[in-house]
Amino acid sequence: MTLTDTAVRNTKPKDKSHKLFDGGGLFLLVNPNGSKYWRLKYRFHGKEKLLALGVYPDTTLKSARDKRDGARKLLASGIDPSEARKAEKATRNSDNSFEAVAREWWTERTPNWSESHSSRIMLRLENDVFPWIGSKPIGDITPPILLTVLNRVKSRGAIETAHRIHQSCSQIFRYAIATHRAERDSAADLKGALPPVKKKHHPSITDPKQIGGLLRAIDGYQGSFVTRCALQLAPLTFVRPGELRHAEWTEIDLDKEEWRIPAEKMKMKTVHIVPLSTQAIAVLNDIKPLTGNGQYVFPGIRSPKRPMSENTVNAALRRLGYTKNEMTGHGFRSMASTILNEQGWHMDAIERQLAHTERDLVRASYNYAQHLPERVKMMQAWADYLDGLRSGAKANSLTRDVK
Repeated sequence: MTLTDTAVRNTKPKDKSHKLFDGGGLFLLVNPNGSKYWRLKYRFHGKEKLLALGVYPDTTLKSARDKRDGARKLLASGIDPSEARKAEKATRNSDNSFEAVAREWWTERTPNWSESHSSRIMLRLENDVFPWIGSKPIGDITPPILLTVLNRVKSRGAIETAHRIHQSCSQIFRYAIATHRAERDSAADLKGALPPVKKKHHPSITDPKQIGGLLRAIDGYQGSFVTRCALQLAPLTFVRPGELRHAEWTEIDLDKEEWRIPAEKMKMKTVHIVPLSTQAIAVLNDIKPLTGNGQYVFPGIRSPKRPMSENTVNAALRRLGYTKNEMTGHGFRSMASTILNEQGWHMDAIERQLAHTERDLVRASYNYAQHLPERVKMMQAWADYLDGLRSGAKANSLTRDVK
């Protein structure tokens, strides 16, 4: 005798679990606590097995019968319904695993990042996250599970890396929410769970007298002429080391006295304008006869088709006697920022020239020329100031007259 909706609804619990059979192996298991579960009893290769079909009333009698009929079709084809369900779940979990979602997020975001930044993010995930939670469904990853991963990184003293991983995981969770594969950002609940990062500043020389000595040392550099020109241009433009070594002649307009770095080369993926002082133009004119017919202003030693090595400028500074704790290629930026702020130049003009752009990429795309007239004046005044330090002039005699 088959079941009816009324019979299923009105069935009361007993002291022991009991079953109501519908036919074809389908039955309703009624427990003493009143819970009701649909089950399918079947045989596969002579062995009796059970398949859970849902909980009543979420799964109605009709739905349970449909699931039973689907399972029996699989049996008729020689397929075990239980194994088919496991395979389906594995596939579903694979698509929704943390690693699958993270790689999908990374693929969508990476066009907006520099190659080095993109690679660093994936390397951190592959080394410190995927081995432990990569295979887990992203919706099943709770804050304590994620914290265990972050604490593993923290335990080896890599506090900053742990924070960066936490930030990336939060973005991945938000992407999963947007794509309907998670309901919450588990990383958000861990705010404050990691100890703060002690900020490290790039070693830099900011004492005017010492800057003068550095500039004279650069002018007397006895190594590669290309390297010396790069060293000379670095303090005049204070771009990031990667932006300097990847400079291309097509980006530089000597007549307009401007170097326009395309968005894809910039950390924040927005165009960056570097006004060129007369001193910077002189450096570029010096090297142009040597490299002007090629792609890069500062080509590599082994191949002119590749840019200068990322270690070249730092290695040259070591050759000049400056240790890694005294001065780096990145330190020219700190040098300029510190002194220009002390001299009273407009803070926004300094920040714009350092390419510290807004996180809002849409807004930033319209603002790459912001404060440009002020920046043009500032870059020339800065170059003149450096000339004064090189010749031994008193630092305060070259500061800006702030109005």
